[in-house]
Amino acid sequence: MARSARYKVRFRRRREGKTDYKKRLALLKSGLPRMVVRRTNRYIIVQFVKFRPEGDEVIAYAFSKELSRYGWPYGGKNTPAAYLTGYLAALRAKEAGVEKAVLDIGRFPSTKGSRLYAALKGAIDAGIEIPHSPEVLPEEDRIKGEHIASWASSLKEENEEFYRRQFALYLAREASPESMPEVFEKVLSQLERGPSGGNG
Repeated sequence: MARSARYKVRFRRRREGKTDYKKRLALLKSGLPRMVVRRTNRYIIVQFVKFRPEGDEVIAYAFSKELSRYGWPYGGKNTPAAYLTGYLAALRAKEAGVEKAVLDIGRFPSTKGSRLYAALKGAIDAGIEIPHSPEVLPEEDRIKGEHIASWASSLKEENEEFYRRQFALYLAREASPESMPEVFEKVLSQLERGPSGGNG
């Protein structure tokens, strides 16, 4: 009969697939706050987090659902929304004294041009220094939603019924998908004037 177990039970969050502790340790060794980017089926969440032995401290955050307060009617899960959320979180982090950070995308796959990296681009453009490889960032036209506007425009001409089905949520809010780049610039301009509302 065995007197000691050969199998070591992993930490609960590792078993649940929520935390990669080896990767987390490497990020903590930098000594910098982590820019934690997470996505759900509907939203993007960006937090600037500082490690403390008693538990992580959230310095600043932004939630893409907030963007509607700044005039963004196009939902919270697309690439432009991710960029704006990263930008807003970074402005709040700067107000709290953060100048440098490291990116933490958790256990999400690292995919070039993804929404996670759109949030990173937003934070960098807002003035936070974050180590990264430029080739992973989305193209400027995708950040502004020009690819969505262009597709919507051609789709409306080719098949208006499918266009109305595809963009039903936008149209229900009286938001034209073809106008997304212009609305993006207006929201960004408003954020540049100051992230009113603090961290909430």
